[in-house]
Amino acid sequence: MNVVLINGSPRKNGATGTILHAIESRMQNNQVDTEFIHLADVNIEPCKGCCYCYKSGHCTIKDCADEIVEKIHQADGIVIGSPTYASNVSGQLKIFIDRGHFVLEQLLYGKYAISVATGENYGNKDTSKIIDNLIQYSGGVLSGRIICNVPFNSKPNEKYIKKAQRLADKLFEDIRNKKLYPFQKALSSIVFSFGIKPFVIRKGTQYQGVIDKWKQVNR
Repeated sequence: MNVVLINGSPRKNGATGTILHAIESRMQNNQVDTEFIHLADVNIEPCKGCCYCYKSGHCTIKDCADEIVEKIHQADGIVIGSPTYASNVSGQLKIFIDRGHFVLEQLLYGKYAISVATGENYGNKDTSKIIDNLIQYSGGVLSGRIICNVPFNSKPNEKYIKKAQRLADKLFEDIRNKKLYPFQKALSSIVFSFGIKPFVIRKGTQYQGVIDKWKQVNR
């Protein structure tokens, strides 16, 4: 079993990173292979909007984005975390989402996931919703979420650390038992069948790279 953790915060050991590391440690205690990716440490350029990847299946920019996407593709689960900036995810995470083409390519299809959003005001609920929608619209299964209210430059208290540990155990069990979430599956199917798929099919060979990616995940 393999789980990838994505830290969208520019702070390695901030509130987001602290919660992600608590999840990572618990997963390792369950004998799960983990890979922790701190986006601020890797070279990922912004998307140029050329749409070349939709036709070819790969990006014209040569950096770390495709390498991370492949790690996610090979993983059984993923944990995505971000601080809240202007009621949204961080710039680092947004750039990676744009480059990863999560939704169109159904990158998370069948993978179990946890979302983590931190912040000191109500905007962290918006951040959580953005990550949750990303997971579900990309074909993933949301095992749980953490919305952490914490003052700037402060560490999450023990309540959030314990919740992170419980969710890590839940993610482990969901992956191991292939737990079904009928409502989430129905939502994902509706979004894909009535929104994403017809759009891509209309594009024909212009989106051949996307169709080829669907075949890889049996979509």
